[in-house]
Amino acid sequence: MLKGIKINLDLNNKQRTKLAKHAGTARHAYNKGLEYCNDLFKQKINTPSAIDLHKWLVANIKKEFPWYYDVSKCPPQQALRNLKVAFENFHKIQSKSGYSLYHYKMIDGVKKPVGLKGLPNFKKKGDKDKFYLEGKIFIKDNKIKLPVIGYIRISEDLKNKFDDVIIKNCVISRKADKWFVSFKYEVNPVFTEKKFNVVGVDLGISKLATLSDGVIYENLRPYLNAKNELRKLQKELSRRYKKKADNQSSNYKKTKLKISKIYARITYVRLDCLHKLTTYLAKNYETVVIEDLKVSEMTKNSLLASAILDGGFFEFKRQLLYKKQLYGGKLIIANTYYASSKLCSCCKNKNNDLKLSDRIYICNACGNEMDRDINASINLEKLINMAGSLTVNTFGDESPTTNVVQLVDELGIGHQMHYFIA
Repeated sequence: MLKGIKINLDLNNKQRTKLAKHAGTARHAYNKGLEYCNDLFKQKINTPSAIDLHKWLVANIKKEFPWYYDVSKCPPQQALRNLKVAFENFHKIQSKSGYSLYHYKMIDGVKKPVGLKGLPNFKKKGDKDKFYLEGKIFIKDNKIKLPVIGYIRISEDLKNKFDDVIIKNCVISRKADKWFVSFKYEVNPVFTEKKFNVVGVDLGISKLATLSDGVIYENLRPYLNAKNELRKLQKELSRRYKKKADNQSSNYKKTKLKISKIYARITYVRLDCLHKLTTYLAKNYETVVIEDLKVSEMTKNSLLASAILDGGFFEFKRQLLYKKQLYGGKLIIANTYYASSKLCSCCKNKNNDLKLSDRIYICNACGNEMDRDINASINLEKLINMAGSLTVNTFGDESPTTNVVQLVDELGIGHQMHYFIA
């Protein structure tokens, strides 16, 4: 299986300039290509293929801007491939019947269309700067060799881990003031010896994860902790912004960089917490049972949206999926509408009057009283017993790793349970 890795680069000033020039060239090629494709779209002419776009770039743009030849040919080529994909997605959106094709905005009290949905946007300098490279790429000791750019030090000691790894291509990206290299490489699954059999995992806001064996992982809430600092800096940024100015002041750029660093730190803290949790679950439990949470629906509650997104629920599921394939075992994903919180883990009685504010579950039938999250995680753990007594039917993807178990509870309500086998 393929595994991705992202490594921080330790750069000097010359190397920073080279990377910025490559990213700038990719951005320039994308924007020029988008301008050309927009003109064709207005004339009702089909968008050219990525190859035709590159031929157009060589014939028209590179002559006008000779600094294209100072960098690798890969960044502008990949930028135009990405542009082609963006326009394909745009046309798919526009072809949907019964779907609003425009963005609307209130202008002078009247709702007016202001743009087409899905139409690609122009890229801005310093916003998600990245570029693609392919060719002779390898890592030796604590350096990585990149085409045209040369050897660059990496910020961690990999201890000859990638000396024999074949790297066909990579992506260089910038977040705040740091540059990263990311690539994929082939790995063989390493099935670890499991200490425990089954565990149910209930995700939440106050507690990030509650395991059915009583272990609780607190939610670090990195965005909430940095919110006050961000508010002050964003006010400062707003004061320093000059309307209709071609170039903003140095102080404006410094404040903007400070904000970017805080957002980067929030991301790093959240990912570090999720990686530690999912790795622990994948390595130590034979079977993990989680819920298939619809984050987009949950965030419609404006009071809880920020806290829900701060937990990274979708990223938790994504990481657990590939780590179970890497370390072995099973992952069961219960249907979104399985009432894990409302069911009593002792007698299966359903409490329909349970509110979100009720943190202690009290069963009206048997008198069971326990923490709401632990009750939900135990219900998820018990799903494995129901799966064992039913036939596993393959649907959708016919690979041996994805199956579904049709579950029918005592109330006669059908549930789907995705059953991933590593």
